[in-house]
Amino acid sequence: MSANNEAKVALFSLEVVKWVVIVTLLLGAILGNYYYGKTTLYLRIVPIIILVITSICILLSTKVGKDILVFIRESKAELKKVIWPTYQETFRITLIVIVVTTFMSLILWGLDNILVRVISFITGLRF
Repeated sequence: MSANNEAKVALFSLEVVKWVVIVTLLLGAILGNYYYGKTTLYLRIVPIIILVITSICILLSTKVGKDILVFIRESKAELKKVIWPTYQETFRITLIVIVVTTFMSLILWGLDNILVRVISFITGLRF
């Protein structure tokens, strides 16, 4: 039982070290970009890209990174299962939405005008 706990503690410690390295690399990229702000863009962007790619590689080796990869794989599988509408179905639904929206806006505009006239008649104010 003790060996199992020691393995968990070691694994947790490794995860913490990885996260510290990730944060340090990203902060280094941000601070380096700020510090070398007057340097040519190309000389600043290459180290930033290298640091970000390194951070992503380390991130993918953590538990959270592995969970992200599993989520992406499952999302791709679900996307393949979706039955996407045809162009004609999409076009018809879009037209229906436009017509209903226009109709509802005309109804609301009419009700608004009626209410304004009723209130102006009651209060004696003219708009």
